[in-house]
Amino acid sequence: MTGPVDHPLVAAVKPLADAMGAELLVPGDARADDVVLAWEGEDVVAVRLPQLSDSLDHILAAMERRHGMPLAELDRKAKQEAVRLLEARGAFSVRHGVETVAGALGVSRFTVYNYLNRENGTKGA
Repeated sequence: MTGPVDHPLVAAVKPLADAMGAELLVPGDARADDVVLAWEGEDVVAVRLPQLSDSLDHILAAMERRHGMPLAELDRKAKQEAVRLLEARGAFSVRHGVETVAGALGVSRFTVYNYLNRENGTKGA
């Protein structure tokens, strides 16, 4: 981004934008679907949100950083917890979300569905 990178608003939203895979732009470069943030009545930064499928990739990468290893190397219990967290974040509403998550976890789609069914089964109990 070129522009007001030293502004307190930019500093405040940058970690969130990075975690989401969003792009920060100068307000003049904003498109109609970008979100322009203002500070005391002045446009300071525009946020270009990622496509949902890109967001899932960023969520998976953040989970790997948090665990300090590839998700495929997690034990079964940790993989089940990852699926629960991903479901809460809406990962399975994205087209090919189950396939993407299964690939990241190193399991089959069937296994991901089993984890989801197990979680949903315990909610109803």
